Amino acid sequence: MSLKHRRYVQVVAASFLFAIFAVPQLVAQNHVVSPADLQKATVAATQTRQQNVDTLTNAFADTRVEKAMKAAKIDPTQVKTAVASLSDADLAQLASRTHVAQNDFAGGTLSDRDLIIILVAIAALILIIVAVR
Repeated sequence: MSLKHRRYVQVVAASFLFAIFAVPQLVAQNHVVSPADLQKATVAATQTRQQNVDTLTNAFADTRVEKAMKAAKIDPTQVKTAVASLSDADLAQLASRTHVAQNDFAGGTLSDRDLIIILVAIAALILIIVAVR
């Protein structure tokens, strides 16, 4: 084997070893999420979920809504318990619908009766979602 050929093999082998060991570590360092970022994301997700739970729980706490649910043979306690078991996506969607209905009511677009019907429908939907799972 000539000296040029041997040198070429050494350079290729060194390049290969560098590519195998060094490059993945350099790339991995750029994609690592810091523990602080993970904690911030977790706290934000937890806060959003709690806000959505509170939105639904507060909407169902109205005595008129509870009476309407009982008249529709829906147990208000069961609905409140079921809210906590909803997925984040379902919870966000239903809280959003509840918020829109409450804003429409506050703006005069909906009557008391309309708001109660919507909230009872959302309560029934919550029970259906939980039952299907």
